[in-house]
Amino acid sequence: MKPEHPAEAGASLELRRLRKRFGAQDVVKSVDLCIKPGEFVTLLGPSGSGKTTTLNMIAGFEQPTGGEILADGKPISDLPTHRRNIGMVFQSYALFPHMTAAQNIAFPLRQRRVPKPEAEARVREALALVHLEKFADRYPKALSGGQQQRVALARAVVFNPRILLMDEPLGALDKKLREALQTEIRRIHRELGVTVVFVTHDQEEALTLSDRIAVFNDGRIEQAATAEELYERPATRFVADFLGDSNIFTGPAHAVGGTTTVAVGDARIRVPLIASATGAARVVGATGCVLVRPERCRVTASATDAPESHNRLSGTVCDVVYLGSARRIDVDVPGHGRMSVREPAAGSEDVRPGDSVAVHWPLDAGALLAGSPSDAEPEPETAPGEESVPRAAEANA
Repeated sequence: MKPEHPAEAGASLELRRLRKRFGAQDVVKSVDLCIKPGEFVTLLGPSGSGKTTTLNMIAGFEQPTGGEILADGKPISDLPTHRRNIGMVFQSYALFPHMTAAQNIAFPLRQRRVPKPEAEARVREALALVHLEKFADRYPKALSGGQQQRVALARAVVFNPRILLMDEPLGALDKKLREALQTEIRRIHRELGVTVVFVTHDQEEALTLSDRIAVFNDGRIEQAATAEELYERPATRFVADFLGDSNIFTGPAHAVGGTTTVAVGDARIRVPLIASATGAARVVGATGCVLVRPERCRVTASATDAPESHNRLSGTVCDVVYLGSARRIDVDVPGHGRMSVREPAAGSEDVRPGDSVAVHWPLDAGALLAGSPSDAEPEPETAPGEESVPRAAEANA
């Protein structure tokens, strides 16, 4: 089952102006996305942002209202689900309860009329891939949640699909098990080289797993980039707010030389233009938004203790929260409100609520953001159990 050249095992996938309307509601609004062969791309966003509907259109469960879906450059929008050669893993596991683990995994091979000896060999390989060799003869009810999800994953890859779709596959598991299976999914992706499209609303999960992340909001992709780029240089306020903790300062902006300055109360925050995000030029001269991550900030007793080259804001400590290896210091800044600082717990300056302090950070730690998008509309929810066994059978048949 394992390809000789994993990097070549996956298919390219392209979405061109993809749209989906339910009644009068536009759920997906002209989505464009190019995915390279073997790439792991996560569709990340809040509930109702259109990510699951997009995945369902790729799978063939929903017909697009407009646009195209291409795999290896060939249109697949009009192909039925079972002819797209796409594997699918659901949050609900969607295993057949009357079949053993091995029989569940073998189901897609039976549908494809794979000769029995070859099918048995592939099932053994799939069980070994997910480390369940000793559980081949167990029924789903005798398996833990994590083991059932491993069986579902093995069933989705046993027929060597070039594209694997995963819809919140770890959502029903506890944190420790989720983290363990994230490691397994990364390993399996490296070994097989299949192209993966993964849906989640969990930002940490997206950062852990993905080569690239497409952040959805209100039926559109706000930004598609690597985890580092999204975190360090988000293009919009929505991306900055959604991905990680953030301090966002808003005020009149103007450019001076190679620096953009945003007024916050009586203070001025400077951001080098080279550190500004795509689209930031549109807000210069009007209202600017500056992002600074809490871990890039530090607290000192007074502004004179901070480097002169840093941005500096004075304020009053509101709260100090111990987080184990770090602590969060919330500071009330005149003209802005509350901002957060995250410092290492060991060796940081001792401050208490009510203390007057200065918060400072390097100029290149900030990013200038483009405007804030509109609120997302709710995405239609699938009734509980509706997609379980029949949809899994259709996808992996």
